Amino acid sequence: MLPKKNRVSTKEVDLIFKQGKFINSPNLTFKFVKTLNLGVKISFLAPKNVAKLAVKRNLLRRRGYAALEKYLDQFPAGIIGVFIFKKYQASPVRLQPRDDILIIENEIKNILAKIN
Repeated sequence: MLPKKNRVSTKEVDLIFKQGKFINSPNLTFKFVKTLNLGVKISFLAPKNVAKLAVKRNLLRRRGYAALEKYLDQFPAGIIGVFIFKKYQASPVRLQPRDDILIIENEIKNILAKIN
């Protein structure tokens, strides 16, 4: 899990959805805003249409944070963003934890390449 200082607050999420740009990938959408702040803040959102049970949504978020920890320092300074899980056929909840984290890591790499 990321430290609280690296996660987006609810006020910042509202700002991101109002003014942010987005980058799509097959399983994730990254909405973000560039600010003058030097820190990087990123969170994961799992809507109810992806998984009805809160347990499964929390599992998705935890796996997302586990995959993000390796790449957090590669994000540009001053970026505040939210990864949003999409509903797709091969739900990551059904996959093995290692496979799921690898899928999310690949998506994060692809999004990072588009940002930079």
